[in-house]
Amino acid sequence: MIQLVVARAENGVIGRNGDLPWRLPADLRRFKQLTLGTAMVMGRKTFESLPGLLPGRRHIVITRNPDWSAPGAEIVHSLPEAFALAEPDDVSIIGGAEIFRLAIAFADKVELTEVKGEIAGDTVMPDPRDSGLWRETFREEHGSEDGRPAFAFVTLERLA
Repeated sequence: MIQLVVARAENGVIGRNGDLPWRLPADLRRFKQLTLGTAMVMGRKTFESLPGLLPGRRHIVITRNPDWSAPGAEIVHSLPEAFALAEPDDVSIIGGAEIFRLAIAFADKVELTEVKGEIAGDTVMPDPRDSGLWRETFREEHGSEDGRPAFAFVTLERLA
């Protein structure tokens, strides 16, 4: 199973200055629950934005730089190479925008945190639903609290 795990604002923003432009503790808990036991596939910048190696998950990093390495990371240079290395584990694609763009064609589902509002940022991702290839199978709404934006947890599954 290949899943994209992404938080996206209504205007498409997924990042700002190499980080998330919001702090949603419930989203971080959901991210952990969704990715535990999977092979997380990500770009180098996404890996470098993590606070360190996340326990209970493999870290497969796609980079164009043949000399780049990081302790605990498995390095590949293409998405097919990442998928081959991840076998037999389930795969969680966690970013960034270019990796999402490449991987969505292979994904079985998208685990989306839909952040309400127009959020300022410099990294965007189109709404996967615009392709017509996905159907919503789960939605859980969360109101704004403590100055944080409202959001929804949404599961999209690929149409057969």
